[in-house]
Amino acid sequence: MRLDQIWTYPVKSMLGGQVARAELAENGIVGDRMWALRDEQRNAIASARKIAGLSRLAAAVAPDGRTMITLPDGSELASTDPSVNDRLSAAVGHPVSMWSKQPASDLDFYRRGAPDSDDLMVELRSIFGRLDDEPLPDFSVFPPEIFEFEYPPGNYYDVYPLMIMSTSAVRSIGAALPDSAVDERRFRPSMVIDTGDADGHPEFAWAGRQLRIGASTLQLGSPCPRCVAVTREFADDLPADRSVLRHIVRDLDQNVGVYATVVTGGPIEVGDSVELV
Repeated sequence: MRLDQIWTYPVKSMLGGQVARAELAENGIVGDRMWALRDEQRNAIASARKIAGLSRLAAAVAPDGRTMITLPDGSELASTDPSVNDRLSAAVGHPVSMWSKQPASDLDFYRRGAPDSDDLMVELRSIFGRLDDEPLPDFSVFPPEIFEFEYPPGNYYDVYPLMIMSTSAVRSIGAALPDSAVDERRFRPSMVIDTGDADGHPEFAWAGRQLRIGASTLQLGSPCPRCVAVTREFADDLPADRSVLRHIVRDLDQNVGVYATVVTGGPIEVGDSVELV
């Protein structure tokens, strides 16, 4: 196997982009998810699970080091622009503000905000995009802090630092949904592994093992339960599509990709050899 793609997302819940090489640290890819928006109504860190319009924004790091955000109309905005909060709020139709990662000790900053419903089951089904007759995920795969905080304090990643997919998985979902627009952007992987002509979702069988990429080693966790975010509109060529989540829940036991943490960090590069150990 080979490392086919490396993805970074400078701003949480916005589209990111592919890079040819990256550095792995304990908390994932260096430079990944350094910014997030804060929902000023819920008083909590925002995500596409709650604010659908975030998925239509894209972020990239400019050569001068600034984080640049591309709005749906194609205009660009720097994260440090004095008008950034007003323009982002207008773009997503919701009051938000831009925040860099805060210290892990600032627990109130990372704490969960007010729910949209007083009914816990209604709230959970909304977050995970589940129909009334569909099961919710197995919450035991999530670390306990996720139930108190929007994201692990000190970080803006979902649950674990990395999410790994295979080229086989992307191809399999596309074949199962021929009328849907399916590509990696919808699933926000950290890395995509070229698994050749393997069928289905081979990464599901990797759970619990280690993956060596070049000189770096990852510990693979459980398959990744997917939420309503995969159904959002990401771009003109990647429209909103709830059938994607219906397939994932019905046919894939609710999962796409696998979680991973970093055992041994260091540089990784597209084309690196990948080996299960």
